[in-house]
Amino acid sequence: MSTLTNPAVISPAFPLLPGHLERAAAPVAVGIGAEVRERVAACHAFMLGCLAEKRPVYGASTGFGPLVVFDGRDSAAAQCDNALAHLGAGQGPDLAPAVVRAAMLVRLHSLCQARSGVSLAVVDSLTAALRTDFAPAVPRLGSLGASGDLIPLSYIARALRGQGDAYAGGRRMPAAEALRRTGLDPLEPAGRDGLALVNGTSLTAAAAGLATLSLVRSHRAALLLSALLTDVLGCAPAFLAAPLLDAFNHPGATAAGAILRDRLDGLVPTDTRALQEPYSIRCTPQLIGAAGAALEFASGVVGDDLNGVSDNPLFFPERDLVAHGGNFFGQPVAFAADLLSLAATQLGNLAERQLDLLIDPRRNGGLPPMLTPEPGRQHGVQGVQLAATAIVADMRRSATPASIQSLPTNWHNQDVVPFGTQAALNALDQARSLRLLHGSLAVALRQAVHVGARRPTAPHCADLYDRLADLIAPVDTDRPLDEDVRRAADLLDRAADRTTSGLS
Repeated sequence: MSTLTNPAVISPAFPLLPGHLERAAAPVAVGIGAEVRERVAACHAFMLGCLAEKRPVYGASTGFGPLVVFDGRDSAAAQCDNALAHLGAGQGPDLAPAVVRAAMLVRLHSLCQARSGVSLAVVDSLTAALRTDFAPAVPRLGSLGASGDLIPLSYIARALRGQGDAYAGGRRMPAAEALRRTGLDPLEPAGRDGLALVNGTSLTAAAAGLATLSLVRSHRAALLLSALLTDVLGCAPAFLAAPLLDAFNHPGATAAGAILRDRLDGLVPTDTRALQEPYSIRCTPQLIGAAGAALEFASGVVGDDLNGVSDNPLFFPERDLVAHGGNFFGQPVAFAADLLSLAATQLGNLAERQLDLLIDPRRNGGLPPMLTPEPGRQHGVQGVQLAATAIVADMRRSATPASIQSLPTNWHNQDVVPFGTQAALNALDQARSLRLLHGSLAVALRQAVHVGARRPTAPHCADLYDRLADLIAPVDTDRPLDEDVRRAADLLDRAADRTTSGLS
């Protein structure tokens, strides 16, 4: 069983990181420290005291949304039922279980900040579920990223109660059966537990966190592949001169140039290339550096969100305060996720153009078209390039910002909304597409050496090529390459992790 930390203890000071979200795809042990449990229990008691004193508490003593002007149901259990039942209106395909489990971890972390007034039963239910492979079936469409991810999170809450559907052992089944198979007891929410489970942007934050982590790897992969392309073609590295990039005055470009110079240390140019390379080689530090700067900004925003409290109202027992407001409004992550999509798409444009350069005998140093050993009789990576073109076109269509598509709804209670969930899920889709484009380019680079390009001369580049050559067989006779592209993408993820940790 994997753990978040050793030991895995959530506390108000515990930083939740994108890497933790990725680990939550598998059973993960999360220990809740005694201090956190005491604070959660104290906040819950304070919330119950407020209700006993007839102090107004949104969603616990009132209706939901614009129906706040009406009284809620008489019993706490009925109020929880009502909160979850009316939100069961999602549509579309199920989200990947890994994304749903990441959202469960984010929600748990927010509730453990002891500002939501939930019972310990909710904390224990989420913790127990994460220790298994239980994953609620959650439809993709329904959240506006405002007033929380209400509809998708309601499917998580209802599944924890044994209602709706869930996944266990990789199979979709009734949630009650999934609970039994994983040895979990159904949750019995009380007080404002129902609303607290849904009234936060935990799915938005989870999807954005997963997208960020994937794109950080892909940013590094873009540098590795650009260096390998430069070496395989025998380009001179003059475009990476430190004084040149320092004069550009963008730290991202300077950092990208330094990594490229390191990867190309030992490069022996062929002296047959033109004085200036196409932009897909010459401008790589500027382009990849700009993407890195965007990722750095977005990562900071997403990190802030992962470690904040997303709910309404919040409870501050030490101040005798019930604070009603808008800490469920996902605008920061909406903007950040749209920026992630833009950066991913431009990195995708770069990879597709580098692939196009590599298959063109007019620009690739005389290698055969499509990198085929027998033009006409065999077709090399022609199918890979066609698929790459389709992927990048899909990324471009999907890069339209979601964060500005506000539509008034909910009887004009939600008169402006950020659509952060759509922005975050879109960024995650873009990240997955970018991996496939990089896998496509990697397959082509491996094939280029097979059909006549030189073996890389820089040791780092030669090492990456050797790993690709060990994994991907040369294309002498046409064969399906879809799985090769995916395997190359996985290899690049591993290579990116190795280089990020300082390994060659």
